[in-house]
Amino acid sequence: MEAPQTTTTTTDTADPNPIPINTNSILSSTPVWATIDGPLGLTEDESLTYARRFYKFGFALLPWLWAINCFYFWPVLFNSRSFPSIRPYVIRSAVGFTVFTTVLCSWALTFAIGGEQLFGPVWDKLVMYNVADRLGLTGWM
Repeated sequence: MEAPQTTTTTTDTADPNPIPINTNSILSSTPVWATIDGPLGLTEDESLTYARRFYKFGFALLPWLWAINCFYFWPVLFNSRSFPSIRPYVIRSAVGFTVFTTVLCSWALTFAIGGEQLFGPVWDKLVMYNVADRLGLTGWM
């Protein structure tokens, strides 16, 4: 007894379940947005403008804008293949904020922990709490 042979031929060559190609995402099934607020956020052109502004204004003694840039463009920061035009500004903001924070913390800890023992007699010229005494502004009270 032989089993009947059935041949199936497909005349339709189109895929019945096509996967849409999304150029902004790594995985084609999950979209990637440039900002943390997802589809409610900015367009790619607006995102590039904001990322560039946050990065440049961070140099104007506003390094907290670098932190905001990293937070707002979090998906770009941790997704290495998405939004190549925005990513350099976000990466540079992260590096700039890290350097700024390291320098600020080092400076603060040096003065807080070291103090007079570290700086010796120069300490009285570095601190600001005795400025009124040095300028003679406390005698009128």
